Amino acid sequence: MTLPIPTWLKEIVGRNKAALRSSVALSAEDSLSRHALHTVCHAAKCPNRGECFNCGDATFMVLGDRCTRGCRFCAVSREKPLPPDVDEPERVAQAVDEWHIRYAVLTMPTRDDLPDGGATHFARVIEAIHARTPQVCVEPLISDLQGNEQSLRTVLDAHPVVLAHNIETVEPLYAAVRAGAQYARSLRVLENSKKYAPQVFTKSGFMVGLGETEEQISQLLKDLRAAGVDLITIGQYLAPSANHYPVARYPLPEEYKKWEEEALSLGFKGVASGPLVRSSYRAGALYRAACVQATGKQITPDKV
Repeated sequence: MTLPIPTWLKEIVGRNKAALRSSVALSAEDSLSRHALHTVCHAAKCPNRGECFNCGDATFMVLGDRCTRGCRFCAVSREKPLPPDVDEPERVAQAVDEWHIRYAVLTMPTRDDLPDGGATHFARVIEAIHARTPQVCVEPLISDLQGNEQSLRTVLDAHPVVLAHNIETVEPLYAAVRAGAQYARSLRVLENSKKYAPQVFTKSGFMVGLGETEEQISQLLKDLRAAGVDLITIGQYLAPSANHYPVARYPLPEEYKKWEEEALSLGFKGVASGPLVRSSYRAGALYRAACVQATGKQITPDKV
């Protein structure tokens, strides 16, 4: 039996969908179409598209919109991936410039079909953005790259300001929710990033409402902090369809505040926690919060 979505959550989603009809959002859609680009906003059916497009934010999905794995929570296509598009780095860089984006988030489907997991192509996109708009900060949200340390270094050598990789859920749910992924491997990716490039903030995110317990959430937060993760996002799981993993519950807004306080008490430098928070939601603001924690100095929005 499908758990009904609470009315209060439907209202928030409805407001964001209405925002997709604004001239700014329509212009963003047009730019994506002209540059033949993918966004995780579309591929993952993100409920924040309207809000983010109106703020000039989007998370570009490079290396196509087809994934080699079959996570039961994800809406990204599982068809056979296409070869990397050699012109994609420059097209993404053009779109970032055209949108006047100050903080660019890039993500990728898992590409187990490529020897390096797609790291070289991903790094070229970051480098193309830096070459065209050197002032832009870039946050790559990567797959686990099958735990390949050299692939991770390839991405970090392109000089992002944040390296993000999502843990997605608590360890006991991995077998049911994350086919082909390993909890320990994801933690190791984040830990290795901090070891190789300590100046780069690390970031992860997870969903609630999949059937996890409070104790498991607390352990997850401790595991991420032990791996040196600086930034964390916590949001509600929304099943993309009836064929995906079912929603077990819809936590109330005050529960997200409690998890935020718990995370901050553990030493995270920035926390975004709320029903519709996603891993790239207001990523620039979270980065600025981390900079304040790390340096004690404010970074104005026009600098990011």
